[in-house]
Amino acid sequence: MSDSNPEIIAAAQTRTRIDTSKPHSARFWNYFVGGKDNYEVDREIGDHIKEIFPGLVDVAVTSRHFLGRAVRHLAGEQGVRQFLDIGTGLPTADNTHEVAQRVAPDSRIVYVDNDPIVLTHAHALLTSTPEGRTAYLDADLYDPEAVLKAAEGTLDFSRPIALMILNTLGHVADYDQARDLVRRLMAGLPSGSHLVISDSTSTSEGMIAASEAYNASGAVPYYVRSVEEIAGYFDGLELVEPGVVQVPEWRPDSSAPAQPVDAYCGVGRRL
Repeated sequence: MSDSNPEIIAAAQTRTRIDTSKPHSARFWNYFVGGKDNYEVDREIGDHIKEIFPGLVDVAVTSRHFLGRAVRHLAGEQGVRQFLDIGTGLPTADNTHEVAQRVAPDSRIVYVDNDPIVLTHAHALLTSTPEGRTAYLDADLYDPEAVLKAAEGTLDFSRPIALMILNTLGHVADYDQARDLVRRLMAGLPSGSHLVISDSTSTSEGMIAASEAYNASGAVPYYVRSVEEIAGYFDGLELVEPGVVQVPEWRPDSSAPAQPVDAYCGVGRRL
């Protein structure tokens, strides 16, 4: 009887979509942040890129730390209780819902991804405090209106929502299209909502070389962009101090000087 269970059938269908012959961005990133949900092909390109540009590991780790600081700031200082996290990736420690609900147990989080690798791990994300709620959507960044409509099942669109798009927009080949996707998503959110973005940047020869090596591996390409292009995502929004800066420089937990990385981030508020 269990063979006819729709959830079991869906899980089996999802597994058949997983290609382990090529590197995969979520598994690759998971390897860099010390996770275990990756394959030999991901570790091979990861080790190759470490030789080309060891700094990419720092980008992965510091970007993860930025997620925590941004969510703590929004939940703790701005009173945000709703988060829409697009391009979820594979779960590791301190995912968005864990950070937010640690600060405010009644927080609601919706994760969005349409990748079969991430789908197979969705059960690890579908946890919540009794007071809050966590949901996972199999949806596509390229259809913002459908994402927002589906999120209405969990989030209250009459109250502010934090839109999180971390290390994801680089997969959109055309920059103008990436900006338009962000614009359309933010247009559907109420006043007082926030946009949180981080992405790798073309700010060193090493990062550019690492990006080219990754794109040549057969994985879905990731395009590094200029700092000005990252800042362009926040047009029309009120930037939260300190603005668009290198990832470790956004409201650091320590006063010690941060090591520079080729990744920039920002948080903007819709008035």
